[in-house]
Amino acid sequence: METAHGRQQAAPGAFAAFARFVLCGGGVGLASSFAVAALSSWLPWALANAVITVASTLLATELHARFTFGAGGRATWRQHVQSAGSATAAYAVTCVAMVVLQLLVAAPGAVLEQVVYLAASALAGLARFAVLRLVVFARGRSQAAATVRATPPAVAGTVRATPPVAVSHAAVPAGPAALCHAA
Repeated sequence: METAHGRQQAAPGAFAAFARFVLCGGGVGLASSFAVAALSSWLPWALANAVITVASTLLATELHARFTFGAGGRATWRQHVQSAGSATAAYAVTCVAMVVLQLLVAAPGAVLEQVVYLAASALAGLARFAVLRLVVFARGRSQAAATVRATPPAVAGTVRATPPVAVSHAAVPAGPAALCHAA
């Protein structure tokens, strides 16, 4: 499930990435809101929200890896785990919003519930965009190797020119403390 590094595309600018995020994440979020509403007729709302959040996070992470942030391939396991962390926070925001709605309105209608759910999702989505762009799909940590140009030593008596050699150094992944600090 690792991204093929040879297929990486140039990272889109912030505006283009945000537009793609809204298209992909917003589309998945909108579909999820209807799925949660439908599933909550059979399951408790929080459980329906959790099931749909897991499924939509897997789908959205793949879309963001392939399209939104220009990774050019499938999301890595690390990206899925980090994305799940930001989705867990978004899940908490939508649950709190719905609990507050239930406390404020005795019997909210389906339209009001959808408005509150989508508004909470949109707010969480803004924070999620920042986390995904700056941490999860950040170019510095998503590339597995950095290329360094080196010239081989000259051999006495040879006149031919040797092209520079590419040397690969493994990137050191950021630890949990650095990731939490960046978020």
